[in-house]
Amino acid sequence: MNNNGISSFTGFVLAAFVGYIGAWYMGWVEGNFALMLLLATLVTGAYWVAEKLYFLPQRRRVLAAAEAQAERRLADLKAQGITQVDGGLSEDTRHKLIMQPWWLDWTAGLFPVIAVVFVMRSFFFEPFKIPSGSMIPTLLVGDLILVNKYHYGVRLPVVHTKILDNHEPQRGDVMVFRYPPQPSLDYIKRVVGVPGDEVAYLNKTLTINGVPVPKLPLPDFFDGDAMRYGKQFQETQNGKTYQTLNDDNRPAFVPGASDFAFKDQCQYSAEGVVCKVPEGHYFMMGDNRDNSLDSRYWGFVPEKNIVGKAFFVWMNFGNFKRIGGFD
Repeated sequence: MNNNGISSFTGFVLAAFVGYIGAWYMGWVEGNFALMLLLATLVTGAYWVAEKLYFLPQRRRVLAAAEAQAERRLADLKAQGITQVDGGLSEDTRHKLIMQPWWLDWTAGLFPVIAVVFVMRSFFFEPFKIPSGSMIPTLLVGDLILVNKYHYGVRLPVVHTKILDNHEPQRGDVMVFRYPPQPSLDYIKRVVGVPGDEVAYLNKTLTINGVPVPKLPLPDFFDGDAMRYGKQFQETQNGKTYQTLNDDNRPAFVPGASDFAFKDQCQYSAEGVVCKVPEGHYFMMGDNRDNSLDSRYWGFVPEKNIVGKAFFVWMNFGNFKRIGGFD
């Protein structure tokens, strides 16, 4: 394939990426950013290797041949007694001969940046934006947070297979996970039950293995977005202290729980729900207890769905004071 053919092919590939992003933005397809980033890394990496091994040496040979031809021309002119001639290749000509064509500039030239982003996002840290109020008051709508991807073990991107173990999720951790009913969506909640625990949330009181989680009343919390106050409490689990909210206008029972795996491990009543957490699964709840669709409604989170541990608000454009770590 000649350079014109490669140029046309590259244009088609880039147009496909742009078309996919546009269709994702318009809601016509369900996007998968991890897969798109992997493909972008592989494609630009292939161009980068081809540039280093073939295209750059080819351009250097063309430049060397042009310089040699210019030198022979000068030598021939001097042999004829003509000395008042221009020099060899101009800097502009040299630059044009050695420079990358646009299709390499937009592929091989972007590979180092894309590769760094891919490695950082896949194995170290990933940014997320809080879209809802289910974790108020710990996390507010619009908080931009960082998630530690290796805290719970290193996983391969896209396929999510764990290849290295690290820490196990602990009660009280704020964890990002792939939503069990729709794994393409990422959710964030707090771990309240680990494998083997009996989790009870009755009359708006959390109990683990028959022991009530310490709960202290705090001054009411004002939700600026909803323009209302909520009952605020302080809970402590596994040495972590955090705040939760309750809405006195919401009943204690759990309405509309869907069918989910191991639902037979849960008993629902007018007072709430009691669940035995199966092996390899976790029970998650939002800190905004009466405004959170969580494990009470759609079930347990399997270990394979874990994304990482949330730990830091790196920006909130509406409130810079939000920047900092959290429990």
